[in-house]
Amino acid sequence: MTDYKQIPEVSLARFLKHSLDILKNPLPFHSDNFNRLGNTFRLKISFSDSVLFSRDAGLLQHVLQKNQRNYTKSTIQTEDLAKYVGKGLLTAEGTHWQTQRKLIQPAFHKKQLVLLLDNINAAITSEIIKIETDTDFDIFPIMNDLAFQTVAKSLFSSAINEAEINQIQHITEAAQTMLVRELRQPYLGWYFKASGKIEKHVAFTIEARVILKKLISERKNGDQRFDDLLDMLLDARYEDGTAMAEEQLVDELLILFTAGHETTSNALTFAVQLLAQHPEAQENISKEMASFTTKDFMQSLKESPYTQAVIEETMRLYPPAYFIDRVNIEEDIFEEMKIPKGSNLLFSLYEIHKDPTFWEDPLAFKPERFIGVPKNQYSSHYFPFGAGPRMCIGNNFAMYEMIMALQTLVSNYKIAHKTAAIEISPLITLKPKNAILQFEKR
Repeated sequence: MTDYKQIPEVSLARFLKHSLDILKNPLPFHSDNFNRLGNTFRLKISFSDSVLFSRDAGLLQHVLQKNQRNYTKSTIQTEDLAKYVGKGLLTAEGTHWQTQRKLIQPAFHKKQLVLLLDNINAAITSEIIKIETDTDFDIFPIMNDLAFQTVAKSLFSSAINEAEINQIQHITEAAQTMLVRELRQPYLGWYFKASGKIEKHVAFTIEARVILKKLISERKNGDQRFDDLLDMLLDARYEDGTAMAEEQLVDELLILFTAGHETTSNALTFAVQLLAQHPEAQENISKEMASFTTKDFMQSLKESPYTQAVIEETMRLYPPAYFIDRVNIEEDIFEEMKIPKGSNLLFSLYEIHKDPTFWEDPLAFKPERFIGVPKNQYSSHYFPFGAGPRMCIGNNFAMYEMIMALQTLVSNYKIAHKTAAIEISPLITLKPKNAILQFEKR
C-alpha cells in the first residue's frame, strides 16, 4: 500500500475568521498559509467543499501540459463567468472549445495581426494624448480605456461609436464586479440569488449583446471590408463549411472584450509605475526607439527586445491573471501526492513568479533577465499567458499592443521618478490601485 503525502489543511473556521480580509485582498491570507504549510494546501470553504491551493510550478506544468487531458477549467469560468459572457473560448470546454479554438486561431496568427497594427496604433495614440501633465494623475483609467478602445477598434474598426464602446465597457466591468462578490463571498450565494442581484446583472449583459448583434448585422449587410477581427471571424468556416452562428459569435466577441482588455490594462498600468520607479528603463526604451531602422510597425516590434522585456518582467512581478484554476477529471498522482477526482485546484502565479528557487533577486525589477535568453528558459515557471493547449490565444496581440503603448507613452512623456510602493487590488484579475504619477512632455 502506497503512503501518499498528507496535504495540509486550512480549516473552515480559519477561512471564516479571515473572510472580510479575504474579500479585500486574499493574497496575504494565502501567502501566510503557503509559508506555514508549504507549497500546496487544502482550504475548506464550506462543510463539504474545499480548494487545493498551490504555488508548486512543477505541479502547474503537470496540470497544464504533461497531464492536461485529465484537467478541465473549474466552474468559476465554465459556469460563474459563462452566465455573464456566454460559452466562448475562455469559458467553453471539451469538444466545443476544441472546435472554437481551431476556428478562431487563424485570426490571431502574426500575419493576420499585421492588418490590425494601424488600428491598434490609432487607438493607443488617441488615449495617450489624454494624459495630463505637471500634476498628480491616475494612469489606470487611461490604460483601461486604451485597452478597451484597442479591442473595440481591432474588432470593429470605425464601425462602432463611442457611446456603444462605453456601454459595453460599463456592462462587462459591472458583471465582473458582481462575479468577484460571488467568488469572495460564497456563503452569501443564497442572498445574491434571492435579492435578484445575479439576475439583474445577467439581464444587464443582454444590452451588450443587442449592441453586438446590431454591429454584426450592419457588417453583414454592408459592402465595405475592413480586414478587422470581425471580418476575420465572419470569414471563418468550420470543417463542414458553415460559418459561426450569431449567438456563438456574440459569445466570442464578449469574451474578447472581457479577456482582451482587462489583463492588458492592468499590465500596462503596472509597467508604467515600474518605469516611474526606474527612470533608467524609460531612457532605455527611448534609446531603443531611436535605433529603429524603419517606421514599419511589425519590423519595429521585432527591434524592441528591451521594451518587450519590460513587459515580461512586469507580468512576472504583477501577473494580471494571478491565479489559474483547474479541476481533475480522474484521480491523479504527483510526486507521491494524491489528488482526488474532482478536486478544485487554484495555482498562484503571484507566488510562482517570485519563487527564489527559479528567480535570482525575485522581488527586483530586472528586465534584462528576459533579454538574450532561449524562449524555453523560463517555460517551467513563468506563465503570464498560461501554458499548454489552452494558452491565451491573444498573447501576441496583447504583447504587440503593450509594446506599442509603452513606446508611444515614453516618446511623448517623461514619467517623474517615484519611489512609493505599488499598490494592488486582487479581483478577478490583479488590478492596480492608486496608480498616481506625474508626467511631463518630452
